[in-house]
Amino acid sequence: MAGPAVVLVSGGLDSATVLAIARAAGFECNALSFRYGQRHMHELTCAREVVRQLAAQRHVVVDFDLRTFGGSALTGDIAVPKDRPLEEMAQGIPVTYVPARNTIFLSFALAWAETLAAQDVFVGVNALDYSGYPDCRPEYIAAFERMANLATKAGVEGRTRLRIHAPLIDMTKAQIIRRGLELGVDYATTSSCYDPAPDGAPCLRCDACALRAKGFAEAGVRDPLLERFGIGSK
Repeated sequence: MAGPAVVLVSGGLDSATVLAIARAAGFECNALSFRYGQRHMHELTCAREVVRQLAAQRHVVVDFDLRTFGGSALTGDIAVPKDRPLEEMAQGIPVTYVPARNTIFLSFALAWAETLAAQDVFVGVNALDYSGYPDCRPEYIAAFERMANLATKAGVEGRTRLRIHAPLIDMTKAQIIRRGLELGVDYATTSSCYDPAPDGAPCLRCDACALRAKGFAEAGVRDPLLERFGIGSK
C-alpha cells in the first residue's frame, strides 16, 4: 500500500475517476464529501454509491452551509444558466462558481490528512474541459500545496510533506472518461448536473451536463446515466 490518502469525492464524474486512480495506485483511500447547501444535493447520494463501489476505507460527509453567503447559482437564489454554447463557457467565470469552495474543501481535507498522518490529498479539478473556475487551475493547486506545508505541524516539523494530487488537471473530459472506464468506474452512479430533477435525472441543459455530453461524445461512448434514466436511445 502507498499509505493513507484523503480523496475529495463529490459524486461527480471527475471525483469518481480520481478515487479510482488513487485506489489503483495503492493508496488507502479516505473519501471526503460535503453537504454545503448545494442546489444539487443529489450528488451526495451518488458519492455514497461511488465510495461503496470503489471500496474506500471510510467516507466522511462534512456539513456546513454556504447559503449563508450565497453569491452562486448553486448556493443562492440565482438561476442556473442553461443552453449556453461551449464557446461561451470558456469566457469568464460563470455564476455557478461557488466563492472559495475548493479552498474550503481542501482545508478540510488538509485537517483530516494531518490527523491521519497522510501525506497525500487527491482532488478532481480539471483545467481543460471545465467552466472557467479560478480554483481549478494548476497554479492554484501548486499554491495551496505550498501553503499546506507552511500551515501544518507535520510540515513545519519536517515530519512529512503534503502533496496535493490533481491527476485530471490537464486531461480532456474524454480522456478522463476513458481512464475511468479502464479502472472500472460505473458512470451511471455519478451525477454532474447543476440542476437535477428530484429523482436525480440530469437537466441536460446546464454547463456541467453539456461538458459531460461533450466528453462522452468525444470518447465514443454512450453515457450510462442516460440509460439509467431512460433518456434517448442507443
